[in-house]
Amino acid sequence: MYMYQKVGGKKQRLVGDLTELIHTGRLANGDRLPGENQLAERYQVSRGTVRSALSELQRQELIDTQTGVGSFVTFDGVTLDQQTGWARALADSGSQVTTELISISKVVDELLSDRYGVRGFISVRRLRRDEVGVGISLEEALVPGLGELADLPTRGLVDDSLTETLRVAGRHAVSGYQWISTEQLDDEAAQLLGRGPREQFLRSVRTSVDAQGELVEHVISLLDPARFQFHLTFGTP
Repeated sequence: MYMYQKVGGKKQRLVGDLTELIHTGRLANGDRLPGENQLAERYQVSRGTVRSALSELQRQELIDTQTGVGSFVTFDGVTLDQQTGWARALADSGSQVTTELISISKVVDELLSDRYGVRGFISVRRLRRDEVGVGISLEEALVPGLGELADLPTRGLVDDSLTETLRVAGRHAVSGYQWISTEQLDDEAAQLLGRGPREQFLRSVRTSVDAQGELVEHVISLLDPARFQFHLTFGTP
């Protein structure tokens, strides 16, 4: 048992270190990883452990290994931590993205009210642009208009961040679900994003709840498919 845990720990350390290098861009898309012998020597593990770690990275679609050639980074995006949101994830990837607050207002949503027993919501609409000013996402987040969140339309967001606002209000998501589809932009969305009407965007609907099952946030996002991708893994490694 001890030997199994020790080897597993070394493999996970190698997987974790390489994953961090890839996600932070220090190993960029197309870069070649150090060879098996170099990694084995650097991490003081066997070549079998190195191969197992590389297989795990390939399973996660972070690298591609070519026999007799080597392993190359194939990941060209950034992972999304649901606790930090799109803006932080894009910033961490090195993208020069600006966030524009469109509006904060009180709204009614009968479906959410029936499901979660909340009668009023606060709508926060935001637009994100890339380094040349082109809109890449349009988002509306609905949060319960309760407690410290009730006066958001007059008080505004904490540090211009809805994530920080929810944290300060003691609203912590622990689970949820997300639906991904495609949608043609309507005239209003196209104008805000600076795109052509009926251009196809990804549509993400994400609902998160706290440990008691109470609604924390319901977010509908329109996302430029050239800048956002969704990667799903399942099963046991």
